[in-house]
Amino acid sequence: MDTIFNFTTRIFDPLHVFWEKESSQRVVAGALVLIFVLSLGLIELNRQGLLHTSFSAPVPLTHYMAINLAFTLVLILEVVSLIFTLPCSISKALGKQFEILALIFLRNSFKELTLLPEPISIDGHIDVLWRILSDGGGAIIIFALLGFYAKMQRRSEERHMSGPALYSFVASKKMVALLMLAIFCGMGAYNGFLLISGANTFNFFHNFYTVLIFCDILLVLISQCFQPGFRAVFRNSGYALATLLIRLALTAPPFLNVLIGVVSAVLALLLTLTYDKFYASTKL
Repeated sequence: MDTIFNFTTRIFDPLHVFWEKESSQRVVAGALVLIFVLSLGLIELNRQGLLHTSFSAPVPLTHYMAINLAFTLVLILEVVSLIFTLPCSISKALGKQFEILALIFLRNSFKELTLLPEPISIDGHIDVLWRILSDGGGAIIIFALLGFYAKMQRRSEERHMSGPALYSFVASKKMVALLMLAIFCGMGAYNGFLLISGANTFNFFHNFYTVLIFCDILLVLISQCFQPGFRAVFRNSGYALATLLIRLALTAPPFLNVLIGVVSAVLALLLTLTYDKFYASTKL
């Protein structure tokens, strides 16, 4: 197994370093700005009837769709960061999932703008306003809860492990992260192919969060190999339950989605608080 662990580490670590490099982040940020500006330009050209008919069909007519595109790209980048966070700790990865959920709620708020006319007006669209306030309020509440959650992440589940066991544990999680990265790229490529071919696309984030549920269960089982104690298994399984609630929040109807999302964040917060208060000082 050491050979497999070493091979996995040699693949994962350079990818992680490349993604986290400041120069890489600057390039990505610049690309986001460029794509946003270009999308605004294409939408305006389409509104003026200046695009060729073969290109005009997939281009929307409302400028608000450019905002939706920008937030979608930001979410994709956050999902990649989440994948690279998986080997760190289950609790840290869950925090990243809540960050993504908060961004999804914000995107939902801006997505509602596509139902409003240009120039913007809420006359006859009070229901849209309520959905914007609901999703935006939910995002802010989760953002606040994340602040408390981050302050409680003082301890790591690997603190009682020896050097070789710790290396094997982290390498095992890197294998899962590489698998998730491959699934992420495969789902993105397939969805892109469906879009280009004119077929119906699937909701990428909903489907990926479904995969994350199985990923979390796999991480729980891997953790049990190195930390067979009840306390660690219960905590990690509780975090997996929070991921399940996040997935349900993504497909729930308006207003209920925010309630489920906030409840999942509170659950993770209470689980972490209880564990740190009563169990963190003892061996797993």
